[in-house]
Amino acid sequence: MTLKGNLCDFTVTHLLNLINLAHKTGTLVVEGSGGDVSVYFREGKLAYAQNGDEDTSLAGILHKTNRLSTAQYQRIKQHTQSMTDKELGLLLINGNYFTQQDILASVQAYFVDILDRLFTWAEGLFHFETDVTPPDGKITVRVNLENIILEGSRRTHECSHLQDEIPSLEMALRFVDQPGTNLNQLRLSPEEWRVISFIHPNNTMQQIAQHLQLTDLEMRRIVFSLLQAGFVAMVRPERASQNPAKEVKMSTPATPEAKEERKSLIYRLINRIRSL
Repeated sequence: MTLKGNLCDFTVTHLLNLINLAHKTGTLVVEGSGGDVSVYFREGKLAYAQNGDEDTSLAGILHKTNRLSTAQYQRIKQHTQSMTDKELGLLLINGNYFTQQDILASVQAYFVDILDRLFTWAEGLFHFETDVTPPDGKITVRVNLENIILEGSRRTHECSHLQDEIPSLEMALRFVDQPGTNLNQLRLSPEEWRVISFIHPNNTMQQIAQHLQLTDLEMRRIVFSLLQAGFVAMVRPERASQNPAKEVKMSTPATPEAKEERKSLIYRLINRIRSL
């Protein structure tokens, strides 16, 4: 059976369901604005994944999954250029740096993350190649697709909902005058606090996301929670800001009206952010 088409007509969920139910073996190649992704399946199970030109060597994967520091990653790459991933894996295991379970868990997490990100693609050309296998010497895994499909479908629905609520990240945010939540009852994640510290009418949500290295989905989640709390409002940016970090600086109020502002929840929140 030939699999070929566009994600506009045949979603990632449909593709993975078909691969899973038909126990397909081969490589799914997806080409889109986000780059090229290749995912290899063996008998309907995830075995290997490659995201564009990313370093998918074992050292690169251990670095991306925070198992290796940047310095360790660079040293390993420098001294093991002629080794395959399987050879490097045995070296690290025999040297008691990692267990076999550590390495397989990192590789599996990396491959699953690549596949998960495909669920956010609304369009892109795809084809399935039965004769394309992972490069020699690569470490492969065997991961059932059922949970990946369920989680991916949930994420797809979430993306669609957030896209409807926040159509464009080119809008800016401002604190509302009378928040719909009590500051003392506010419970925010570290990522939400980081976003709040850059809220300014000159900073677009896209700029804040890029500055904090957040994906569009992560940014929309955070903004949606702040909107639901009645804490911020979306506004058109007053002017383009090249560096969101500079826009967080706020002057100290000096007028009588400004003194009253000091008593507000917003001003106390800003002082709390500055103290973090």
